[in-house]
Amino acid sequence: MKISVLGLGYVGTVVAGCLARAGHEVIGIDAEARKVELVNAGKSPIIEKEIGQIIEREVGAGRLSASTEVGVAVEQSDLILVCVGTPSRGNGDIDLKHVRRVCEQIGTALRSHPGAPVVVVRSTLPPGTTRELVIPTLEASSGRHAGTDFGVCVNPEFLREGTAVHDYLDPPKTVIGELTRASGNLLASLYAGVPAPLIRTDIETAEMVKYADNAWHALKVGFANEIGNVCKALEIDSHSVMDIFCQDLKLNLSSYYLKPGFAFGGSCLPKDLRALLHRAKSLDVSLPILSSILPSNALQVERAVGAVIEQGNRKVGILGFSFKAGSDDLRDSPVVELTERLLGKGFDLRVYDSNVRMASIHGANRDYILNRIPHISGLMVSTIDEVLEHADTIVIGNAAPEFRDVPRRLGLRQTLIDLVRVCDSRSAAGVYEGICW
Repeated sequence: MKISVLGLGYVGTVVAGCLARAGHEVIGIDAEARKVELVNAGKSPIIEKEIGQIIEREVGAGRLSASTEVGVAVEQSDLILVCVGTPSRGNGDIDLKHVRRVCEQIGTALRSHPGAPVVVVRSTLPPGTTRELVIPTLEASSGRHAGTDFGVCVNPEFLREGTAVHDYLDPPKTVIGELTRASGNLLASLYAGVPAPLIRTDIETAEMVKYADNAWHALKVGFANEIGNVCKALEIDSHSVMDIFCQDLKLNLSSYYLKPGFAFGGSCLPKDLRALLHRAKSLDVSLPILSSILPSNALQVERAVGAVIEQGNRKVGILGFSFKAGSDDLRDSPVVELTERLLGKGFDLRVYDSNVRMASIHGANRDYILNRIPHISGLMVSTIDEVLEHADTIVIGNAAPEFRDVPRRLGLRQTLIDLVRVCDSRSAAGVYEGICW
């Protein structure tokens, strides 16, 4: 395949070299003549393990070359990869001038392109940028239409400096955000045989994945450092603690706890986090990341209260009262907090949870229900039907299997607020509101 790579910085150089290594005919494009000269001389313009040898070999084999001329390269390419830099401004915003400029150049060249190439964005762009800037700029400068006259994809890179070639050849995943299926098919053919999951999705999701990944990596570093600071103050070996922590692949290093939804609760997480923060304070150890967790959690409750208020319905039903499905534990349940907040604002409530109803008959939660939340226990009903008959706004508070068919049972004027994603719907005003989807 004939491929042009626009931008011979860190990402572009590695991508160009590895694509040529795979047998493609690659032209690297950069405005800096010195980078172009280095590549054409078989030398790498960046310092990165293995890439120098790859460039030397592929230039010698005639599969890799470089140029400052965008037009000629684009006009003869099947795939056009945008790998230009996206530096941060002083206020944290991203400077997109290089992206805009290269899209104008690509668009101008597309006027003379005989086929329907695919423009692939590998630069890290804020979510929405491809739809709001890249595609309009390409269309305006080319006089052609995205999706019919040329394809557009977002293909985020997951390369670490120092191991970039290895990461390219053996990535954790390959993500393709596609404007059309045909454009995604052409791009996907590049990754045939790559030992990684191939995930095809929409453009905005592909853009956001890269930001989610990097924010998570930054959070992990900060988290480990804060745990380390507490450990040092307590004269505990922080590396031993985190080595044990990282051996847990079922909960700690897994997808568990990583689905957006409602606030956490229960008898462990809030209590133990408060205890750790209290201990750190007594040691005069600052933990800004860990200290922000409970306020962030409280904001999810605020979002749920706001979502109910926005519906404008006085009669509200809550399905699922314990802090998680399959439990009767009401301690630090965010749904209890939500219910109390709504009661305080004068809403007419009905509450249902089969586990809590049984717990109210016997067990430790009986005393909690009768003594701590007696004003709520009087609102509890024995069936889902009673909630649906009463309420104009229904809130699903936990993921009990019996709630899965509730969306299909709603009347025309009823609104569902989903805190756990009981179904795959996206928010639709006045019909369905997902707390963060």
